[in-house]
Amino acid sequence: MKVNKILTRLYVNDINIAIEFYTKILNQDCDLIFKYTEMNLELAQIGNILILGGTDEALKPFKDTKATFLVDSIIEFREFLLKNNAVIIRDLKEVPTGRNMTVRHLDGTIVEYVEHKVHI
Repeated sequence: MKVNKILTRLYVNDINIAIEFYTKILNQDCDLIFKYTEMNLELAQIGNILILGGTDEALKPFKDTKATFLVDSIIEFREFLLKNNAVIIRDLKEVPTGRNMTVRHLDGTIVEYVEHKVHI
């Protein structure tokens, strides 16, 4: 059970402007970009930044989530978190990159956990 990477989440209405800005400021290429059509979102990863783009309405259900933890085994983390008084807000679900879930930690922080299909 390991957290491979922690991504800071940014919420924007125009993902293209954000990608252009953050690739320049971080001096890094966009590692990943995809449409999450089911949620009317587009996502991009640049280094340790995860940009979620969409309308205010599409972003609203996700804005309380403070970070994304990329993990090696979402099942092991789910079991651990439940044993440690975390609350599953959105349970395991297939997403374009693999599987995810959203969890409220004991301290109230909301975190998305993601296990990629393949390591990206």
